[in-house]
Amino acid sequence: MGVLIGSHLLAVTLGFFLDKLIGDPPHWPHPVRWIGTYISKLTNGLNKGSKRTAKGFILLLLVVLPTFLVAALLSFTAYWWNPAAGVAVETVLIAIGLAQKSLRTAALDVAKPLMAKDMKEARVKLSWIVGRDTDRLDESEITRGVVETVSENISDGVTAPLFFAFILGAPGLWLYKAVNTLDSMVGYKDDRYRQFGTASARADDVLNFIPARITGFFILILSKNEGGIPLRKRLEGWRTDAKKHPSPNSGYLEAATAWQLGVQLGGTNSYKGVASRRPKFGPNLQKLTAIHIDQTLVQLKRAASGVWALGIIIGGIIYAIA
Repeated sequence: MGVLIGSHLLAVTLGFFLDKLIGDPPHWPHPVRWIGTYISKLTNGLNKGSKRTAKGFILLLLVVLPTFLVAALLSFTAYWWNPAAGVAVETVLIAIGLAQKSLRTAALDVAKPLMAKDMKEARVKLSWIVGRDTDRLDESEITRGVVETVSENISDGVTAPLFFAFILGAPGLWLYKAVNTLDSMVGYKDDRYRQFGTASARADDVLNFIPARITGFFILILSKNEGGIPLRKRLEGWRTDAKKHPSPNSGYLEAATAWQLGVQLGGTNSYKGVASRRPKFGPNLQKLTAIHIDQTLVQLKRAASGVWALGIIIGGIIYAIA
């Protein structure tokens, strides 16, 4: 038992740092794309007629169970064949399920032209990672788009899958990734997906509940207090502002970032010319500028490292007991 736990902790650690160093080569095939294609085909066949809520639950099962089982089969077979092969396979499965480097790269692709005052290029690059209209945004609003995207995806792309990797190994990580991909594709509240995407959206809310709160807390205690606000006040502001967000989890990430940076996030976004007003988070002590993108990436690094360290500590205790 102890050997298995030790091998698992080693695989999670290697996968975590491998993703940080190498990331996902842009032109390589990726399981998330395969899952997305599978979801699209199932959606075309199921999202019609009556009983769409029930059909959405069927979609959830048809995507999550095979994804979990494939990852479990690959990991189990490799460990059965050879422990070193098991660590290697699980390491790769974990590394490709995390998004530290790709999230950082996407943010810097916007930050670089923004720092050079090339607003046109910055707006184009921002449009690649957000759904809002970007063609008229100024530096502050471009920065807000990047900071909000990185904040939300710290959990979705890094700490939540890492959390489930510690609990259930590579199969747990890919169970989470399947649910998160479903939510991103069908978890909308529009006429097409309001009923059909309910099961996927609720599952994503449940799986992100603990990771989002741990991540937000680590942002507040592990990254630099850029606004100079006392910790107690930041914690109070974080908890209060987080509840304003329509998502039960995303607010804990955006609010933590806003209070730690001393800025304001949220506000009005435009989608295809239609204004959408969101709650505002943070103390608004300073105007958002490109430098805040770099500071948010530091938060990403430290929160992710905090979740990894927490998992290693708890796993090490279990290993010692076993």
